[in-house]
Amino acid sequence: MARPDVPPAVLERLRRTLGALPECEEEAAWTGVRWRVGRATVAHVFGGEDQLFRVTFRAEPDEVMAFGHLGDPYFVLGWSGDGAGMLLDEATDWTEVAELLTDSYCIQAPSRLAEQVERPG
Repeated sequence: MARPDVPPAVLERLRRTLGALPECEEEAAWTGVRWRVGRATVAHVFGGEDQLFRVTFRAEPDEVMAFGHLGDPYFVLGWSGDGAGMLLDEATDWTEVAELLTDSYCIQAPSRLAEQVERPG
């Protein structure tokens, strides 16, 4: 089954957070859309063959472990010790998504840029 395009409303919510971060650039990915700072990916949103939408991001290793234990809507990326993700649907807490993506940016960005960002509590 084909992967669906990410709904414009989802992209707009992500753009509000990621577009406000220093030197964080949006670009088309192999599927969906990703945001990068330099050559490092901060977030990637895409529709899966199962017709569900996901956003992936970077997190501290202890948070990644916690996401793995929590289960839905969170998941862990098997190929990276600091990679995690979240299913996006009508129940998504967009404030939490903004916090997770801001943290991801601060992990991936050079310190000179990360220091300019006010991180969520």
